Amino acid sequence: MEIRIDSGVLTDAVAWAARVLPARSPMPVLGGLLLEASEGGGLSVSGLDHEASARVEVEAETVVAGRALVLGRRLLDICKVLPRGRTEVVVESGRLSVTSGEVRFGLSLLPLDAYPAAPPLPPVLGEVDGAAFAEAVGQVAAAAGRDDSLPVLTGIRIALDGPVMTLAATDRYRYAVRALEWHPAAASAEPADVVVPARRLTETARAFAAGGRARIGLDAGSIGFERDGLRTTTRLLDGRLPRHDKLFALGDHAVAATGRAALVEAVQRVAVVAEGDSPVQLAFDGTALRLRAGYEDDVASQRLPAALDGAEAMTVAFNPGYLLDALTRFTAPEVRLHLLGPGQRALLTDGEDGRHRHLLMSVKPLV
Repeated sequence: MEIRIDSGVLTDAVAWAARVLPARSPMPVLGGLLLEASEGGGLSVSGLDHEASARVEVEAETVVAGRALVLGRRLLDICKVLPRGRTEVVVESGRLSVTSGEVRFGLSLLPLDAYPAAPPLPPVLGEVDGAAFAEAVGQVAAAAGRDDSLPVLTGIRIALDGPVMTLAATDRYRYAVRALEWHPAAASAEPADVVVPARRLTETARAFAAGGRARIGLDAGSIGFERDGLRTTTRLLDGRLPRHDKLFALGDHAVAATGRAALVEAVQRVAVVAEGDSPVQLAFDGTALRLRAGYEDDVASQRLPAALDGAEAMTVAFNPGYLLDALTRFTAPEVRLHLLGPGQRALLTDGEDGRHRHLLMSVKPLV
């Protein structure tokens, strides 16, 4: 195998494929990346573990077609320090050499015959705009759990029903939901409802943020994504997330509205004195919001303009980290807080069409 390729293109391709490599594996060969140079020109780089696979195809000048398997993280480290410009990648004398300008690296080859075949992309169900999908995944991922003892709560639900895709995540203390447009491959497509590891889905979505339609495939055990030479598959999580329908149905409640950016800045400011589990208190009256945090001598407060409908006054308090995680994922200039009262559920919406919703549990207000 012998190719010539821009070092930046090579680095990006290796980084994309290397993200699925396992940190540790009883099979050393799974730490490898497979490089394949085609006769017609072009290079594909692929990696896999037992949970996910990634493959990317990029432009390259092929001198000699062939395949090579090398340690992926070592190759990525090398690519990151290559000089910018044309790079030659050659298999010679049982090694892979990478040469860029006056810089040359040599890497040992791993046995190709021991490397498992990559899983195919599952049957394609439809397409979604890459930029919209990346934004939506980022908005709900904040609510995904981090406790691996409850694997399903570390995932993001993807529900496909007609022209609507619904993403959702919860760690039992908060629950984020985002709806977006989806283009099914067939008008008669059956609804689908699966849970995908949040970390894997977030990495995939970021790669599609530049825009263009991404194809999504699904089978009984995995989900796949493909766009412009990028392809990845991820094994689904077993189980289902708790339904959010009843949780989000608040019944009679008050609604407060205020500027999102100003509220984010105010929460960040007063939370400086909120130590440990100390909450940030939001006290609404008809025309203003007063934020307060801290106890005894170390306190902070700020007033903001706000409108309250459905009650003369309402005071609630939240974990500042959870509140900021929610607020910073909204993009609309105004945020609405649907409030039942202290210590009860509170629903944040984007003030537009309600396609993005984030449920938080309020805590006991400051005294």
